[in-house]
Amino acid sequence: MRTTRFAALTVSAVFALAACGGGDDSGSAASSPSVSAETSADAHNAQDVSFAQGMIPHHQQAIEMAELADGRAASTQVKDLAARVEKAQGPEISTMTGWLKSWDEKVPESMPGMDHSGMDGMDGMAGMMDSADMGKLKKASGKDFDSMFLTMMVEHHEGAVEMATTEKAKGEYKAATAMAGDIVTAQNAEISEMKKLLGES
Repeated sequence: MRTTRFAALTVSAVFALAACGGGDDSGSAASSPSVSAETSADAHNAQDVSFAQGMIPHHQQAIEMAELADGRAASTQVKDLAARVEKAQGPEISTMTGWLKSWDEKVPESMPGMDHSGMDGMDGMAGMMDSADMGKLKKASGKDFDSMFLTMMVEHHEGAVEMATTEKAKGEYKAATAMAGDIVTAQNAEISEMKKLLGES
């Protein structure tokens, strides 16, 4: 009787362990795909954050420079270029702002007048104009404005291309690296266009 009872208990224990183990396996199998899918879909790194936080004020300044062309520029080609800068970079600012909010990261404040001389983190940013440069541009008009605008915007675009190239190489968030690629392509083309306009003047 003892042998039979012990054998029954042993069999019961084996079944209980098997059921418990099976439950753990199925639980981990069910949770793993959802966890990995969520991680890969929203994967980003510090470079992605840095790119968005830097490119937003960079774009904001480019837009302010472009807005100055209306009423100051003499060349229709300069006015057309300025309009394209505004059209392209405004939506990109909105997109990058959305990324930062979704990542729970700080969004750069809008900067009326774009006086970056006193803004943390703005000093030394590639291609950024300081308040003195912006002041000169605001006071210029006609052909003087055109020449100054094109010269400054070439430098500004080169800075953006540099930042975007870094993002392409080191970023992880696919949408951000894709935008960076678009920036490199579009702004390099505009740099070539602006240099030709400068050569014609």
